[in-house]
Amino acid sequence: MTSQNLVQTNNQAGGPGSAPGSNLLQLRGLNVYYGESHILRDVDLSVAPGQMVCLIGRNGVGKTTLLKTVIGLLRQRSGSVQLDERELSPLAPHQRARSGIGYVPQGREIIPQLTVRENLLLGLEALPGGLGKTRHIDPLVFDLFPILEKFLNRRGGDLSGGQQQQLAIARALLGKPRLLLLDEPTEGIQPSVVLDIERAVRRIIETTGISVLLVEQHLHFVRQADWYYAMQKGGVVASGPTGELSKEVVDRFLSV
Repeated sequence: MTSQNLVQTNNQAGGPGSAPGSNLLQLRGLNVYYGESHILRDVDLSVAPGQMVCLIGRNGVGKTTLLKTVIGLLRQRSGSVQLDERELSPLAPHQRARSGIGYVPQGREIIPQLTVRENLLLGLEALPGGLGKTRHIDPLVFDLFPILEKFLNRRGGDLSGGQQQQLAIARALLGKPRLLLLDEPTEGIQPSVVLDIERAVRRIIETTGISVLLVEQHLHFVRQADWYYAMQKGGVVASGPTGELSKEVVDRFLSV
């Protein structure tokens, strides 16, 4: 598939970087640098309410940088990041979390010395008033990930990689986000648990209406999304419904 054809895919979808429907998240003209290295280049992207959107692309094209910019760990040099038409650029990461964004980073970043219960309670910090206002763990997370209830008193560092990933997603959900950012949630996880996480993410969307912006290389998981954006050299070069993902796009933009 040529670059020209890829751009045409964008245009058929309603303009470069545009998913259909009203938007919960809207990125416009996003440019992000590491020092003087230009990492994200004029990125336009949207996520509608209740939609699962997947970012695909080879390693090093800016997918993780994009998620970090949405949550505020990195700042754009130009362009806008809007949630429900509210500009997020002035807000710090914790303020964005309390505005309705949950973030599960690559590598999960649970606290290994704390128990599962203690790790989950940290997710409540994203609620208005934070942990000081409530210590109630929503039973939905145990419904989604039953193993966590069984291991509440086990240290996070003693869990398997797949169990830690479930813990990280559950912790983010306890902040009651409207948008959940997931950075390669299946990386290094055994296939049976990958399927569990796929099913849980789809169920989260169906039962809560949360939107998901996902970075993923696992093709089966990518196809669970409603919409994809393909990135190359820091820019969006193709987008469309995942049901229309061609073999050429998969071969070009997925490293597996």
